[in-house]
Parts: sequence; C-alpha cells; structure tokens
Amino acid sequence: MWKSGLKWMFLIIGTMIGAGYASGRELWQFFGYESGLAILIFSVLFFVCCYVIMDISYKEKSEHYIPVLEKLMGKKLTSMYDGMIILYLFSTTVIMIAGGGATLEVLHIPYWYGVIIISGLLVLLFIWGLNGMTSMNAVLIPLLILFLVGTLLVFQWNTNGFNMEFSIDKQSNWPAAFTFTALNILPLVAVLGAIGKKINHRGELWIASLGSAILLGTVSLLYNQSLINVAQEVMVYEIPLFAILQNYPYFMVLIMSGLLWAAIYTTAASGMLGLCTRFKAYLNIPFWQLSSLLLLLMIPLTTIGFSKLISVLYPIYGLVNLYILAAIMLYPIIHRFDDESLP
Repeated sequence: MWKSGLKWMFLIIGTMIGAGYASGRELWQFFGYESGLAILIFSVLFFVCCYVIMDISYKEKSEHYIPVLEKLMGKKLTSMYDGMIILYLFSTTVIMIAGGGATLEVLHIPYWYGVIIISGLLVLLFIWGLNGMTSMNAVLIPLLILFLVGTLLVFQWNTNGFNMEFSIDKQSNWPAAFTFTALNILPLVAVLGAIGKKINHRGELWIASLGSAILLGTVSLLYNQSLINVAQEVMVYEIPLFAILQNYPYFMVLIMSGLLWAAIYTTAASGMLGLCTRFKAYLNIPFWQLSSLLLLLMIPLTTIGFSKLISVLYPIYGLVNLYILAAIMLYPIIHRFDDESLP
C-alpha cells in the first residue's frame, strides 16, 4: 500500500512541478507578496481535490478521465470539459516543450536542439507506457525536491536567516489560492483519471493526496518567500529560479538546470499521457506512435515563447476552471446526502 501510494504521490507532484512551477514563473504569477494564507488554502484545496478525483477514479476503475468527468460534471457538461481538457493538455505540453528548449540554453544548447531532445525522449518514454512514467517519477521527483528545497534553504539562510514573517492582516492575496488550484485541476483529472484500474487499496488515496499536498505547500511557501527576496531581479529572467541562483557557483546552476529540465519533462509526459489515454479509443495505435503524431502538431507552436505562453494562458485557465474546482469541492457533500437519502 505505501509503495503504491508513494508512486501515485510522485505522479501527482510530477504533474504539478513542471516548467511553470519549478521555474518559479507560475508561483510568481499567482502569489508573491502577502500570499502566505493563499498557499495554506491552496494546500488544503489541493488535498481535497486529489482525494476526490482519485476516489472517483478508484470506484469507476477508469482508464481515462471521461468517467471521472461524468461523475463530477454530469453528461451534458462532460463533452464541453472534455474539449477543454484536450486543449489544456495540448497547450500546456507545448509550454513544457518550449520550457525544455529554454532551459537547455543555459548550457549553450540551441533552443531547437533542446526542443528536439525533449520530444525524442517523450516518444521513447511511451514505449513503456504508464509503468515507465511512474518509475521515472519515482527517481526524478525526490531528487528534484531534495535539490530545490536544499537550494532554497541555503538561499534563505544567506539572505535573511529564515526571517519569514506571517501577519494575518497582511494577506490580501488569499483569493489567488482558488485560481492557482483551479489552474492545476484539469491535468490532475486527466492523469489521475487514467490510473483508477491500477489502484488496489483505498489507503493509497490518502498517502498520495495528503503527501503531495504537504510537500507542495511547504515547497511553495519556501519558494515564494525566496522569490520575494529577489523581486527586483525576477522580471529580468525568463526563468525566475535563475534570479535565486545568480550568486551561486556555476556548477549549482548546471545541476538545477538539469533538475528543472527533468521537472519539465515529467509534466510534459503527464500531459502526453492524458492525451494518449483519451485518443487511444479513436486511434488504436501504440502510445509512442500517438505521442509522435501529437508532437508533430505541437513543436511549431513552441515559437510563441515560454514566459508569454504562461502569462497569457495560465490566468485564463485558472478562472475558467473555477467551476470544476467548485464541483470537486462539493462532490463529497452532495454525494454524502445522496447516500443518506437511500433506503
């Protein structure tokens, strides 16, 4: 139970910690100053959302996200949100591929070479399907969290000695918790909806949901405070993490660039998994061939630019997804009453 629960936990975190999050761009877009309460609320919302989605997926023994959507939204709205999830996964995977190209530029690798490398590795990964992806996450995500938290702790210590003040009357940004959580709902529905048949015990739901919420909440709080300390420099960098690393030795920049790239890769893989499981019913071909076709459509769109894609698309998705966030939060209450009304 614990082994499987941790496997799903790393899958959830791998879905979340991608180009936008690991680079700091997404956190800075939604949080920033006076956001301690917002991050706490996000952690609670994220736990509830993960648990509810996994619970439905487990009960339905689903292999893709449509059964989960139907339970949450009803059949009438499912077709609309199905289209929205496809668009979301497609566009955010484009963002991940663009982020993969941008990250490797710090190693003096040309942008298009970086795009080709991450695309080739995505196709290679899907030769092994879901098992290959969960095995990869189990190795890469703990390494990423360890190095990221270590880097942020050292930065905080050198900057202000962990002077992280929290004043309840200076928390004006608390509504950002809802849009930030909503932003990340669709990929969670898509990915967790594909694993229902693989979950064997209800305890796995608690381990994965609670563990990922605590880890992400803690890292988000620490990361956000670090970005506040370099607020003037953040706007200069395409990837805000490099503003934190600007005074570190070059080898640390190389290590974090590699791990950032790995985080981008895991999220691109999660997006591709959601798309492949959805289209598998229509195109009865192996996942690696499906991913190849999708990548041929995605690669030309990466020319739009990494930070521009995030700044335009993410806030829009965050607002539109508030409805599905509300549906997830209300689901346990509504269905509890439904159950109580039964003879």
